[in-house]
Amino acid sequence: MRITAIRRQRLQVPLDPPFPAAWDPVPRTTFAVTLVRVETDEGVVGVGSGDTMDGFEAFEHIFIGQDPLAIARHVRALETIDFHAGRYWPLEAALWDIAGQVAGLPVARLFGGALAAIAAYASCGVLMPAAERAEAALGMRDEGFRALKIRVDPRQLDDGLAAVRATRDAVGETMAIMVDLNQGWRMAGDTTPPIEWERARSIAAQLAELDVLWLEEPLDGSDLAGLAALRGAVPGIRIAGGEMTRTKRELIAAVDADAFDVHQPDVVLAGGMSTARDIAELVLAQGRWFTPHTWTNGIGLLANLHVAAGVGGGPFIEFPYDPPGWTPERRDAFLAEPIRPDRDGMLRVPSAPGLGIVLDEAAIAKYAA
Repeated sequence: MRITAIRRQRLQVPLDPPFPAAWDPVPRTTFAVTLVRVETDEGVVGVGSGDTMDGFEAFEHIFIGQDPLAIARHVRALETIDFHAGRYWPLEAALWDIAGQVAGLPVARLFGGALAAIAAYASCGVLMPAAERAEAALGMRDEGFRALKIRVDPRQLDDGLAAVRATRDAVGETMAIMVDLNQGWRMAGDTTPPIEWERARSIAAQLAELDVLWLEEPLDGSDLAGLAALRGAVPGIRIAGGEMTRTKRELIAAVDADAFDVHQPDVVLAGGMSTARDIAELVLAQGRWFTPHTWTNGIGLLANLHVAAGVGGGPFIEFPYDPPGWTPERRDAFLAEPIRPDRDGMLRVPSAPGLGIVLDEAAIAKYAA
């Protein structure tokens, strides 16, 4: 089998009303999606998505004519390209999609098949007043979610802590609560410095009193010593991060530093599926958690789910969800059916061979950029 073409297609899904994500400088009026289709001479087509794939045309020749199942070779090639250009890990996801189709198995089975489903946590993206966030949490619980993650802006700390406290009062012990400070990295053009270690320690201690399961990205993601020290300084709460860590060496360095209780590399943004599997095995052997970031789209969510379920990650998988601003219908507008958890809150690995992606070609044509 040989790769005959790698086709990329840009989509722009309009967002009306706009989505005011907590980490964005301005609300989003469109949702950009890049589809990657890897075609082969035997008619098997793999699909991936996640990062933008900007500039990939300069490197396409490295893969055309190659065996799509030689994934280790392709990962090494992508690592060399990552140094010079972009994060082209959606290509690897498409290759694993092909491998699963050829094997007649879900990719999670190829990665070990440890789990058939993982409990989803509702990953909220909007800063809401305390009463509204608590009410939304109750609605999510009624839908089957067993956990949710709340964004807290350190510049509006009192409001954020109030939202967490109101949510805990509303749901009691029936839901786990996580908090994300979004200090690990910045959107392009956002030059706001991350908060200092002592302030992060104070916030973590206050959240521990509210029985928060983990605190995500409380410091710059490269401050491994600071993150490890924070873990030791505040008992009763886990520290999470690593979602955009770029290289395998950096991911291993975080494991060696014992910087995180919860490791979160996103397989279509940070190092790829094969690398995430390797890191997950190290993390799990260390007694830590592997539960990846998934804020791209339904294809990226599925790629992360297959890896996490394959290796036995968890105890939760991130499910971006914060209606009405962020819904499966918006995130997965180009899929035949949006990805959703079951009514029991479990996100199940698709049984179809490959990643289990079913595209809606009419919607793709509608949203083509």
